[in-house]
Amino acid sequence: MKDTRRRLDEDVDAWVATADRAGTRYLVPLSFLWDGETLLISTAPGNPTARNLRAGGRIRLTVGPTRDVVLIEGSAVVADGITDEVGDAFAAKTGFDPRKLRNYPYFRIRPELIQTWREVNEITGRDLMVVDGEWLT
Repeated sequence: MKDTRRRLDEDVDAWVATADRAGTRYLVPLSFLWDGETLLISTAPGNPTARNLRAGGRIRLTVGPTRDVVLIEGSAVVADGITDEVGDAFAAKTGFDPRKLRNYPYFRIRPELIQTWREVNEITGRDLMVVDGEWLT
């Protein structure tokens, strides 16, 4: 679990997957900020990721390379009222400040499932968080 928390604290980018109501999937790399409980992302207001999250709120994302991956499933909501402190932390970590762009929304992602593994021998016991959003270890 230490490796997973370190990756969430230190990694900058994730592959973010969403789908529209018809089931059309959309995958895009986005930067994120982890606060110890949720992830914060931001993207252009008219792109499919933003539209899908506003419509359904379901999200799946991965952090890390294929052989050291963290898979997160959860729900996302528009994060209104981002404080200067959070906005500054997001910009410092990611090198990207959405506040300088027109109407870029932030989305707060609450993990419901977290899995992690490096190799086949780690498939058993890879669940670190399950549907109720509680860490298992």
